[in-house]
Amino acid sequence: MQLFLDCLPCLLWQVLEAARMGSPDEATQGRIMDEAMVTLTRHRHYGSAPAMAQAMHDIVKRHTGLADPYRDIKDRDMEAALRLEPYLTRFAEAGPDILQSALKVAATGNVMDSALYNDLDIEACIAAELAKPFACSDLVAFSRELEAAGTVLIIGDNAGEAVFDKLLARVLAREHDVFFAVRERPIINDVTAEDALLVGIDAHACVVSTGCAAPGAILDACSDGFRAQFDRADLVISKGQGNFEALSEAPRPLYFLLKAKCPKIAHALDVSVGDYVFKASG
Repeated sequence: MQLFLDCLPCLLWQVLEAARMGSPDEATQGRIMDEAMVTLTRHRHYGSAPAMAQAMHDIVKRHTGLADPYRDIKDRDMEAALRLEPYLTRFAEAGPDILQSALKVAATGNVMDSALYNDLDIEACIAAELAKPFACSDLVAFSRELEAAGTVLIIGDNAGEAVFDKLLARVLAREHDVFFAVRERPIINDVTAEDALLVGIDAHACVVSTGCAAPGAILDACSDGFRAQFDRADLVISKGQGNFEALSEAPRPLYFLLKAKCPKIAHALDVSVGDYVFKASG
């Protein structure tokens, strides 16, 4: 998906946030922002928001000397999500269709960031989000394909969300081989192999790296091994907006599972901002 002009101020604000997390020194923060603003002027050279986000966050890492500026944030998110795991399990198992409930749980994990950053009652926030139905759902088509499938590849999004994905992986793993794809290296608060193992998703899925360190699985930047796995998986579930931006024009069918958080993404999906989507590509 193309990089929208609307993405530029969001990326700049995100870099400022990361700069402040990475260094208390205002001079360092200023140098980061100076370089980030120069990078913004070259936005036409980037094919998608995830590609530009990687370049912008590399600036933060270089100036702060931190390979993972969001480490504390990710640890906090995962800890909070793990406390919710029993509640999420009860929600999924209480529903009439455990697959649909597990998909909704996984999609709802997308809200972890905003809930925690705003110091909300996380359990109440998640409960309210779980009660919202999918605005768009291709569950019937997915269920039909699942019956004939042997392997399912889930492409993960953020670290805290991986706890929510673990429930989906557990449901799918009852009859399928499940793979969970992570970022090659830390980028923003996205899930890496280390994070996936910390939340225990490896009990239900084989954790694999995309070989890409952007906040979205940009296929041209992924490893040959992951590209082969992506191509041969019977079903692929792409989690979150970053992966949607990276994979919206992927050369194979897949399913997007996310909450539409901005007007441009919502428009592309033909839904409203805040809606939950489980949508087949194409």
